[in-house]
Amino acid sequence: MNEQLLDQYGRASKWTLTKIEHASTSLDAETSCDGWDVRTLLNHVLETQRYFVAAARGQDAVPPSPTPPELLSDDPFTDFEQGRAETLTTFEAPGVIEKTGPSLGIAFCEQLLHGWDLAKATGQDATMPEDLPGPAYEGIHGRFADDQRQGIFKPALTVGPDASAQDRLLAYTGRDPES
Repeated sequence: MNEQLLDQYGRASKWTLTKIEHASTSLDAETSCDGWDVRTLLNHVLETQRYFVAAARGQDAVPPSPTPPELLSDDPFTDFEQGRAETLTTFEAPGVIEKTGPSLGIAFCEQLLHGWDLAKATGQDATMPEDLPGPAYEGIHGRFADDQRQGIFKPALTVGPDASAQDRLLAYTGRDPES
């Protein structure tokens, strides 16, 4: 299970990385995240990666804030690539995934969702890797009470029973799959 989770995070973050280069030329574009442009979203993703790494290493870790600090350099692709590599290296260490509970699963879901946000905001193909939305949806569906969703997700949207795994994941997190 741990290798599977590490693989899922690795593939999700690799997919998101493919969206960064184009997104970095559109830093002022609005995203589906209320009040966030691409720059703010990229800063959030970097801040979140740093949080998960610090927490996994047993360091003082402050959860990501609603107003991410400015972490992007002039090379967002390299910034993200380094954060991704550090996250993978940290969680590959023996016993780290067992010690950190669901944090890598949350990081995996975040990579998929924010990769989609970046792709949609910058006019890129937002189709997630086929075998990743299902496990991401299963990992978070039903784990948040309505009051816990505030600040994490928008209210869930309804999709039909034949909706794809990607559409179910997006709708559960308040993202419109049709947008």
